Amino acid sequence: MIFYVVEISAVWNVGVPNWKYQTNLELPRVSSPGFGNDYSTGRPRVTMPNEDQYLAVIAKRNRRSSASDLSRQLSLATGTTISRQTVYRRLGQIVLYARRPVRCAPLTATHCRLRLAWSREHALWTPQQWACVMFSDESRFSLQSDSRRTFIWRAPGTRYHQENIIERHRYGGAGVLVWGGIILGSRTDLHVQIGTMTSQIYRDVILEQHVRLFRGAMGAQFVFMDNNARPHRANIVNECLQSEDITRMDWPAFSPDLNPVEHVWDMLGRRVAARQPPPTCLPELRRALLFEWCNIPQDQIDNLILSMPRRCTDCIASSGRHT
Repeated sequence: MIFYVVEISAVWNVGVPNWKYQTNLELPRVSSPGFGNDYSTGRPRVTMPNEDQYLAVIAKRNRRSSASDLSRQLSLATGTTISRQTVYRRLGQIVLYARRPVRCAPLTATHCRLRLAWSREHALWTPQQWACVMFSDESRFSLQSDSRRTFIWRAPGTRYHQENIIERHRYGGAGVLVWGGIILGSRTDLHVQIGTMTSQIYRDVILEQHVRLFRGAMGAQFVFMDNNARPHRANIVNECLQSEDITRMDWPAFSPDLNPVEHVWDMLGRRVAARQPPPTCLPELRRALLFEWCNIPQDQIDNLILSMPRRCTDCIASSGRHT
């Protein structure tokens, strides 16, 4: 027996895997402490399966609950105390993650019906047709985010599900208002508006100095898209479009998700936020916006425009609701 113990130790020390020494020495394979197939299972789980299920239920019931709130509710219901990290792990095992909710304007039944009709009308447009459309919009950028650090619990791929959306109207606050237009292969200059965008400014600056130039270059096939904001629908704006022979695309109200320029604003905001050092005053913010607008890769903008058929399909699939 001493001989075998010495030989086993020697084999072990030279790096031979522990499952081989039994075969080499023709010993029976047994399970014993320190040898064989015993493996440590780690520290036992703090929660039981029924507690994990309860945690998932209360997270889905109130998706805006924080990890601390969920831990507190679990402790009150079952007496089991867990950390915030354990809450994240347990919910992650059932594919629930903390994500920022999408913030959208409230949609009525009429809004959904008009959005659905528009999507059906344009779902079969070809890339050549979309290439003639200039998508435009205004956006406000501020030095402070309006996200309010709100998170919800949701699964991947469910961002635009109704229960994961926070509906809200536009927010105010100090910042910089900008206007821009995108078209396949090009874009307008970024216009920074000081003060309110009135119908007269929209006509004299936006239409006359930006949109009219693209209409002249592309000809009668050019189509201009803008939303239904009050300055855009003023009589002096309509008269200007008619006098310049600019075709305007009908647009359903409260449909920023159908407008690819919204994603360009997101790109622009991320690029400005990533600047080091970040802007600390409105003049710096204005300069950063102008610089980053010019440096957004055109192929990324083109991909957004060419995604319009998919956007229409998604809107149809959701019966006109948020996508």
